[in-house]
Order: sequence, then structure tokens, then C-alpha cells
Amino acid sequence: MLSTNPTTPGPESPSSAGIDHSLRHPVMFFITCGAAWLVVSIVCGVIASAKLHGPDLLGGWSWLAYGRLMPAHLGALVYGWGMQVAVAVIIWLMARMSNKECTAVGTILTAGVIWNIGVASGILGILSGNGTGISWLEFPAFVWPVLLVSYCAIVVWSFIQFWVRPAGVVEIAQWYNLAAMIWFPWIFITANTLLHWLPGHPLMGAAVNAWYKSAMVWLFFTPVALGAAYALAAQVAGSRVVGGSLARLGFWSLAVIAPWAGMQKLAGAPVPYFLPYVGAAATALLFIPVCAAVTDMLRLMGPGRTRLAADPALRFTIAGLVWLVGLAVELLVFNLPGSTLRLTQFSVAGYGFEIVALYGFFSLVMFGVIYWMVPCVTGCVWRSRKFIDMHWLFSIYGMVTVICVTMCGGLQQGLSQEKWLQPWLMTAASLNPYAVAMTFGWCLILFANVFFGLNLATMWLHIYRRNIHQPTTESPQQTAHGDANSASGDWRAGYRSPR
Repeated sequence: MLSTNPTTPGPESPSSAGIDHSLRHPVMFFITCGAAWLVVSIVCGVIASAKLHGPDLLGGWSWLAYGRLMPAHLGALVYGWGMQVAVAVIIWLMARMSNKECTAVGTILTAGVIWNIGVASGILGILSGNGTGISWLEFPAFVWPVLLVSYCAIVVWSFIQFWVRPAGVVEIAQWYNLAAMIWFPWIFITANTLLHWLPGHPLMGAAVNAWYKSAMVWLFFTPVALGAAYALAAQVAGSRVVGGSLARLGFWSLAVIAPWAGMQKLAGAPVPYFLPYVGAAATALLFIPVCAAVTDMLRLMGPGRTRLAADPALRFTIAGLVWLVGLAVELLVFNLPGSTLRLTQFSVAGYGFEIVALYGFFSLVMFGVIYWMVPCVTGCVWRSRKFIDMHWLFSIYGMVTVICVTMCGGLQQGLSQEKWLQPWLMTAASLNPYAVAMTFGWCLILFANVFFGLNLATMWLHIYRRNIHQPTTESPQQTAHGDANSASGDWRAGYRSPR
């Protein structure tokens, strides 16, 4: 049975408003910079996708060649958007759950600026032709120490807050956040050491790269998103979720299984024979932590079903969890040796898996948490409910389009590649209709994030300000008359669904 404790702060505990105020600038900085990099990533993705079916598009610009745009697209998505929004969620949730205000705002902001300079240098390095050619690690080698030092300077304060927190139980959301904070330096240092500082045989470099991409998804982005979703589930349930049997099963099975996944992509390569099969087995077993965590959270979110349509945080978060289950099913079906792996291994289907993980699951959960978190730290309500609805609608349509196209197009591309007597140009031409649809899907996602950016800009500018601590979207009439049920000292009481 799930263990819960009431969330009643002690008499000397800082108020939720005080904690939020101390983190307002770091949280908004990382979210805003992340949103800007997300737009850069999507624009690069649109152009790269368009070049698949129109190779002459912008052909006179070497900086905009497909071989540079695609890694720039993924680099901005992973390190510009994904890492920064993850950091924003980590520092906010850890401060809230530890009941400690942030006392190192200047250090965190300085490290954040350095992180963005590093990402910008990496993207420019890729576009100028100085990328490493290693997927997800395309940035020039000098960028990685900068990113690592910046990351450590940011999250060390969350460790300190956790260490000096008032005595009490540790929530499952804190488990996931702490694990993500520890696992990222491990996988980042390991991969960069073996690929850049102590490079070995190129074949083993491919194995390390496959492991790194899998580890980033399952040992960093997944724990951050699950921790945030558990925090929202606790808010919906109105209690502090310590961790029942399902929660513990989900966490520990992820910790044990995920480090072994990823090398199934090397099936058929001249590597030790057991490595692809270990990776395939681990990939299949990831279905266990996914189902355990999602089932537990959906059970906790049960009281919020009646407000699902009106609550953007709940809606985006549940959609992200559904995509996580879809990702686990896809990995089970498409990545096992002896199944369709030979068809998807060298096709756009692999790119589809990455987009399901990074945008379908992680980003949708992060959007849900942002719609909950930003009003808390700014003291404003969201300016336009219509913008939120448009963001939701076009994000879902765009994601469904991109994922369906990459999966179906990947299978078609794989089948065409198997016809080894057929000219390669015919194989490339078979992907053209899918590439057109994929470009359209990315345009829908870009359109969706225009509305998100406009809404976020009004929060930065304090347009439509409201001097109570509640993240809602209400009409001007409701704002003018105020609300007797404003947030109390309990941080979870400050979130209510819109009227």
C-alpha cells in the first residue's frame, strides 16, 4: 500500500512563496533559454527534413547541409532544451521538497550563462563543419568540459539543500531527481573519456555511443520526467508520496536494467556476440519499470480525472506518460534481434525512437510541469488559455505525424535496403513521401511552440500580473475580483485547475 505523509511545514519552515521567490530568476532563465533552443532545434529539424525530399533546398549554403543540420537539431534538442528544462525542474522541486530557499542564485545564473555559451559554441561548431561525427556528442571536444563544470556548479546546490533539509522521509520524486543528478555526470564523463580523451578502436566507439544515447534517455531524462510526474501526482492526491511497492519496483528496476540497454543497435556488427543480446534483453525488460511507474502515477492521479480537460499540467503530463508506454512497446517490438531490428537499424526509425523519447515523453511531461511551476515562481496566471489549448492540440498532431511517419517510413526504407540488387537511388526515393509528411509534422510542432513562447513571454514581462500564489488561467473578471481560496503555506495547495 502506498505510504503517504501529510505535507504540513514546521513553524520555522520557509513558505512556499519564499522558496519560489528565491528561485524565480534561475527557473525562468533556464526555461526561457530552453524554449529558445527548442525553437532553434525545431527550425533545424524542419529544414533537415525538407532537404530529404528537396536536396537542392538552400544547396548553396554549406552551413545548412543535411549532415550538419541534423546533428545541430538533435544537439539543440538534447543540450539546449532538454538539459536546461530538466535543470529548472530539478532545482525547483528539490528546493520545494527539501523546504529550503535557494541561497546561490548568482552562482546558478552564472553557470547557466556559461552552459548556454557552451551549447551555442557547440552548435556553431557543428554548422561550421567541426563536429565530431558522434551522434548526440557532435559538439567539438572542447565544449564538453565546459558543460560538465557548468552542470556541477548548478546542481551541487540541490544536493546541499537535500543534505541540510529538515529530518523526515524522502519522497519518491526526490529519489528520481537525486538519481538523475548523480547518473548524468557518470555517463557523461564515461562517454567523453572513452570517445574523446582515451579513444580506442572505432568499433568500440560505436558501442560506447549507442550506450550513451540509451543511458541519456533512461538514466537522465526519464528519471527527471518521472520525478516531476510523481510530484504532480502527489499534488493531485493532496499528500506526500513516500513510495509504495510499485514506486520502489519502478525505481530500482530502472536503476538495475537501464545501464545495460542500448547495444542492441550493434546486432550483426563484429563485436562480442553477447553485447547486442544483453542490450536487447535489457531493452525488453525496461517495460517493467515503465509499467510500474506509470500505473502507480495514474492511480495517484485518479482524483484529477474530472479536471483533466481543464488542467493543462495534468493533461500534458498524462500524455507524456502515455508516450512513455508507447516508447517501451516500440522498443520491445522494433529493437529485438530476430524481429524487425534488421529493418530499423539503419533507417529513420531510429530517429523516430529518439523523438518519441525526447519530445513525445520527456518534453510533454516538462510542458505539464512548466504550466504548473511557472505561475508559482512568477506570481502570474497564464495570459491565454487559448494559447495553451493550441499548444496542446498542435503538439499532439505534430507528434503523431512525425512518429507514425518515421516508424512506417523506417520499415519501408529497411525493406528497400534489403533489396541489394536495387539501385540505392530507388531506396532513397522510397522515403520521399514520408519525408514530406515528416516536414509537415515538424511544422505543426513549430506552430505549437509559437503559442507556448508567446505565453511564456507574457509571464516574463509580468503581463496580467496577479499577486497571489496560484498557477491558474482565469478571465480578467475573475482576476479583478480575486479569490478567497489563495495558496496557503502548503506548497501543493497553491495549484488548482482553471475554472
